[in-house]
Amino acid sequence: MEAKSRQTDIKMTARKLRRVINEVRGKAVNEALDMLRFMPYFAARVVEKNVKAAAANAFELSGVRSDALKVSEIFADESVSYKRGKPRAQGRIYKRLKRTSHLTVKVSDAK
Repeated sequence: MEAKSRQTDIKMTARKLRRVINEVRGKAVNEALDMLRFMPYFAARVVEKNVKAAAANAFELSGVRSDALKVSEIFADESVSYKRGKPRAQGRIYKRLKRTSHLTVKVSDAK
């Protein structure tokens, strides 16, 4: 049994998300949530929310409790980048990219 959760257009770079998701990949859901709760990164709150959502989806689909689940697959992809400008000296402008990302979490039975 497998359930997933997907969040799109997170206003955070995929690189910052990957720093967190590499720590919880393959762990049991309860262990992953405990780890995420104590991480000092804002990305940990985003990943925690999505792991909870995937566990809730698994419970709704097949009645599997979160203590019997593990994070089988988790990845962050780049999304669109918002183009913004930063004023500089002598009337110039530098381009700034506000990057966004997609996050996908899949949980499955811990067998």
